[in-house]
Amino acid sequence: MLPLALCLVWLIAANVIGMFPSRDLHWRAAYVMIAIGVPLLGWATWESGPVVGLVLLAAGASILRWPVVFFWRWLRRQVG
Repeated sequence: MLPLALCLVWLIAANVIGMFPSRDLHWRAAYVMIAIGVPLLGWATWESGPVVGLVLLAAGASILRWPVVFFWRWLRRQVG
């Protein structure tokens, strides 16, 4: 239950951070949120199962969508 509560706090914090203006278009905050979110996602998946982990992954990716888009573009350039 604690990992799910912390994931909820992470989701709220990421949304609040996104509301404030930023000079670097929120990239610094995104890196910090990713660094906190990945271990938290692993912990929540370990405790609650893969379905909950996939739901939380989708929720986090919808909030931090630009890092995901840029990673996808970079991956496609590397493969093709």
